[in-house]
Amino acid sequence: MLFTLHRYIFRELVKVFLLAAVALTLVLSFGSILRPVQEYGVGPRQVVYLLGYFLPITLTFVLPMAALFAAALVYGRFASDNELDACKASGISLLTLVYPGLALAAIVAIANLFLSFDVTPAFVHGAERSLKADAKQILFRNIQRRGYYKVPVGGYLIYADYADSQSDTLLGVICTEVKNDRIEEITAVDTAKVKFIRQEGSNQVQIAAYKPSQIGIEDEVWFHSEDWVVFTIEFGSLLGDEIEFKKVDEMKRIQADLMRFDPVAKLARETFAQFTAELLAQDIEKILTAENAENAEKKLRLKNSAISANSAVKKNFYKLHSAEKLIEFAASQCVAGDERNIKLSGEVVVIEYDATSKERICTLRCTEASLHIEGDELAPTLTMDISNARVDDSAFVRMRHIIRGLIPPAKLGTVTKEFKTENGSLKAEKLTSVLSALQKGPGAKLDSLQNRLQKKMQRTLAEIESEIHSRLVFAAGCVPTILIGIGLGIIKRGGHLLSAFAASCVPAAVLIVCIISGKHITENLSSAGVSGIVLMWVGLVFLCVLAVIIYRRLLKN
Repeated sequence: MLFTLHRYIFRELVKVFLLAAVALTLVLSFGSILRPVQEYGVGPRQVVYLLGYFLPITLTFVLPMAALFAAALVYGRFASDNELDACKASGISLLTLVYPGLALAAIVAIANLFLSFDVTPAFVHGAERSLKADAKQILFRNIQRRGYYKVPVGGYLIYADYADSQSDTLLGVICTEVKNDRIEEITAVDTAKVKFIRQEGSNQVQIAAYKPSQIGIEDEVWFHSEDWVVFTIEFGSLLGDEIEFKKVDEMKRIQADLMRFDPVAKLARETFAQFTAELLAQDIEKILTAENAENAEKKLRLKNSAISANSAVKKNFYKLHSAEKLIEFAASQCVAGDERNIKLSGEVVVIEYDATSKERICTLRCTEASLHIEGDELAPTLTMDISNARVDDSAFVRMRHIIRGLIPPAKLGTVTKEFKTENGSLKAEKLTSVLSALQKGPGAKLDSLQNRLQKKMQRTLAEIESEIHSRLVFAAGCVPTILIGIGLGIIKRGGHLLSAFAASCVPAAVLIVCIISGKHITENLSSAGVSGIVLMWVGLVFLCVLAVIIYRRLLKN
């Protein structure tokens, strides 16, 4: 008889639970895809896929609420129909009747653990792969509908008059790079071919532009000599690059090696690139300073001679080379810039040679030039940008001349070797202090990047701790929350049944507030992280104590 009674109560719980879960899932699922639809402009087919991919995220919150609703409603109706009194008269205790609700609570708690620790991260990464697979359709659809597309990561805006997805062609293209609410460069081109390259950790958009023109921050306009030039825009993770979407084993691996977490790795590579720029600037300045001291001594010896001191002094040039060219340059001043570049100013002289024949190509004289760190930060190349240069002492002025693919000196690799592991990846913790490698210490930009990297590493570790504990507390909190719903349903059997559910939501809200507050406290580097974790578990203890109080009252009556 007791088994029949338990089966009857459990069957009623499952009926209401499934109906409530389906209804809440449909409502919340559409809300969860609003952000991808708005930000990425996905089409109808992608919307259907995203609904399936975001289903586990929705179920993580839906299942406890549906179970709570079912428990309050079924047990409240069970008590209001005097079925509870009949069971008591038959000698069946109240705690025995709670077993079906306790079983449902345990099932929901286990399902919640499984969803939050394994299923949800896997489905989020699946949603990201779906978005990346349809990146081309998203780009062309946005341009066709709105006339532009904003790359999710990187600060690029692509405008086009016409987009043909069949031939991957854009006409009347303007690409704008925006950093810190400031337009850095504007590139205009009549025709462009778009190609998407999918990779494991990041994605690339390659735009092959036909004779582009570019406007820089100083309003200078320059044209490429090549007919076709390829621009590469790289963007990383769109959805899954957050600790909250990582599996437990992934979080453990990140704790062991923070470079496995892409935001930390990206910031570390940016810091390393700036460090490389300042290290190169230090090396260039060292040679130029030594040359100036030598010149001063020569001028002093030639002061009373008939030979002009300026003509007798020979400049000391810094040498760089690429696969095709060899350059020598000298400058009055050399300063490391903020955007991993080196600024040359004063009297700048650049002599360009052919790398094979060693024949001089031209000599450029100007007052301003720069060296930029380009490509892979771990194996970078240098690009020299020369502005308003006189060619071979003639009246001809070249507005802009660019030399790409220059290789940094080998001695830089010797210095930076200590910041790399044996497999070639970076040691993020070593980059937080580079004072020993830079004689004058890090510049303002590198110092800022070092501080950001240090805080990002600490915050990542704190986020992992808070995420693991929050998932455990939320799943474990399902059991006392549902038991409270059962108790309040029985207590409020004389009133409206939904009032029991509403009253049961208050303790659940307290638990959620404790979890959210605890996460914020844990992730706040200025506070004690342990206090935030304690606050999460205090919320769970509060629910357990409240459940004990409610059932003691029921047993007394």
